[in-house]
Amino acid sequence: MAAALGLFSVAPLAANDESRALRQQGYAFAYNLDHDKAMEAFRRAVDADPEDAAAYRAVANISWLNLLFRRGSVSVDDYLGSLTKPNLELKKPPPDLDELFRTNIAKSLELAERHLRLRGTDPDAHYNVGAAVGQMAAYTATVEGRVFSGFTAARRAFDEHERVLQLDPARKDAGLIVGTYRYVVANLSLIKRWMAYLVGFGGNQERAIDMLKACSDYPGDDQVGCQLGLVLIYNREERWDEALALLEQMRAAYPRNRLLWLEAGATALRAGRPADALPLLNEGLEHCARDDRPRAFGEEGLWHYKRGATLVALQRREAAEQDLRRAMEAEARDWVRGRVHTELGKLADLAGDRPGARASYRKALSLGRLDNDPLGVKEAEALLDRPYRGTKVPANRQ
Repeated sequence: MAAALGLFSVAPLAANDESRALRQQGYAFAYNLDHDKAMEAFRRAVDADPEDAAAYRAVANISWLNLLFRRGSVSVDDYLGSLTKPNLELKKPPPDLDELFRTNIAKSLELAERHLRLRGTDPDAHYNVGAAVGQMAAYTATVEGRVFSGFTAARRAFDEHERVLQLDPARKDAGLIVGTYRYVVANLSLIKRWMAYLVGFGGNQERAIDMLKACSDYPGDDQVGCQLGLVLIYNREERWDEALALLEQMRAAYPRNRLLWLEAGATALRAGRPADALPLLNEGLEHCARDDRPRAFGEEGLWHYKRGATLVALQRREAAEQDLRRAMEAEARDWVRGRVHTELGKLADLAGDRPGARASYRKALSLGRLDNDPLGVKEAEALLDRPYRGTKVPANRQ
């Protein structure tokens, strides 16, 4: 009798249709920057199926995205530096959002582990465990700043999703975690890579990119995450056309996400194509003017910095200075202010004011170091030694 009751109490692993549909709706809202509507849909998904681990993970996900949004960590620039940064000093997250994340990711993992104990060879069970611990590792690194403290969770996430691919090679969504960590390991120094291999992380950069490509075409909760990961990697690898094509595809899918126009313009600028960047940034700013939804922290400053830098590259000096001054007046992250000073220094160099230019570059160095911007610091250091004369700065330094 007890055994019969135990079997009867085991919930089905797959979410019911209503919960699954609400999750899909919620992610569509989230990637269109409709965060409140996304949270409502995800909470309804939990109500529709309290045994759906993915629904609780979705609530945790949107709370994490809201935290990054409030901090202004919304662009590829935040992740283009070293892949092996030490732990970072970050402000503590708001207690309500922090608790929301922790409560829901813990519930998601609890359900996923229970399902895994009952169905040890089910790909969905392994996937849900790996996705939950992978989200915990990402939160530890990006919100708490403890980059290496999430190592244990990251290793388990990697192992669980490799197991998913062994059990069901068609589950390409598992490629997000496996592909991401393979890419990171492939870009470590030789000693760190050897240590990663010893504890079970695999490398191979091209394989990693192929896995993320397959994931980006796979319909599921992590599809957009895979696409954003590819945009970042394509920028790191200077595969500009692929990055821009993917961003165009994403803008068509999520037309209310103004930040996709910002990212496309920034990518074109990094590619050394300011004439292509300018119309994208202009269109994005038109979206902003019509959009009364909340802005990310420092978003206005970021928009005007990017357009100002584009106009500097085009040597449209008066218009560039107007945008850069607006960026300085707006709320902005310190790394953005640092890069604005770099662009103002370039304008001073072009006007023959070398002392003024060097003063701007020194301000850029100070702010870039304060906000952990190694690429911005490197460019400012170089320009302290040589005047800017309108020659092309290396693309990945924008």
